Amino acid sequence: MTVADLNSAEGIALRQEMLSYDSCLISDALERLGLPPGITGIGRQSTRHRIFGAAVTVALQRHDGAVAKRHLGTAAIDIAATGRVIVVQHTDRSDCAGWGGLLCTAARAKGVAGIVVDGLARDIDEAEFLDMPVFSRGVTPVTARGRVSEISTNEPVTIGGVNVRPGDFIIADGSGVAVIPADRLLDVVNVAREFLATENEIRTALARGIRISDAMDRRYEIMLAPE
Repeated sequence: MTVADLNSAEGIALRQEMLSYDSCLISDALERLGLPPGITGIGRQSTRHRIFGAAVTVALQRHDGAVAKRHLGTAAIDIAATGRVIVVQHTDRSDCAGWGGLLCTAARAKGVAGIVVDGLARDIDEAEFLDMPVFSRGVTPVTARGRVSEISTNEPVTIGGVNVRPGDFIIADGSGVAVIPADRLLDVVNVAREFLATENEIRTALARGIRISDAMDRRYEIMLAPE
């Protein structure tokens, strides 16, 4: 499944289906398929929205002392289409932000679905006011200017030890972030459907008064085992 495919009628329905799944379910599906599960430690900082979309990537590194030709993240916003998720690798420093409020303003104007930063972000009150979902490892008021610089836009990056290529799919919510390789999206969806059906059977059993120790039987314990 490609980004372009999601613009078809079938793709739009699939996008809505993905937004009905939480990152925990998708993490489990990825694990069943032998892919990296969800990322620990990158949490939701603004809004309560779940996001799903194809990645536009940014990589940052420690500032080399030269005046930047452009501010970090601006090129990614310029090329981002509606519904994309900007993913920022910001692991070279832990004392400054890798995303901020003016960038959120521009991203909102472009229809970006959300921002994921492997590092700190700032201007979270502004992001909240703009209704822009930001996920990061924490927050800080400290600027990136003079501290980090952008080294690549829309090239492969790594966040939380997981490789992200431009066009890979990102799902993020209150539990965290998961990365779905673009060529495995339909595989992940099929497994997620199976897992959700199993979980709903357990929920139905609990509603009938079945003890949870009986409802969550051995089948639940081995769900993640490779087929």
